[in-house]
Amino acid sequence: MAMNFDALHWPARAEINPLLQQTSTMIEASGVTVIVIAAFVATLAFLAGGVTTGEWQAALRRYRANLGRGILLGLELLVAADIIGTVAVTPSIDNLFVLGLIVLIRTFLSFSLEVEIEGRWPWRRDEAPKGEPQRLNGRL
Repeated sequence: MAMNFDALHWPARAEINPLLQQTSTMIEASGVTVIVIAAFVATLAFLAGGVTTGEWQAALRRYRANLGRGILLGLELLVAADIIGTVAVTPSIDNLFVLGLIVLIRTFLSFSLEVEIEGRWPWRRDEAPKGEPQRLNGRL
């Protein structure tokens, strides 16, 4: 039994582009929402931790780490949205160049935030940050 591929309707690029643009916009909005919610939750946790324990320095370290994690997650979504948005536009060398720059900048930001959160270079994950004991499998 042979399949008749002539009967299949493949959507034209003009039909797909609006859907890709909407998808990109929704993912972009999700990324911004994640960052805003993470900032709000991290701020509440910072204030609660500082007030209940009185250890404001430790609460500040946790705040910065939590905020950084939220920003990292939001950046990942924003990069995904940029990739989809670039695919939706007519591909050109200029668009790919702009996408490459955006991804490069956001990757640098992600890397910098990861170093800030972890307190060490990614290739030195086995080492404890300065002033902290070595952890084994997530335990002291």
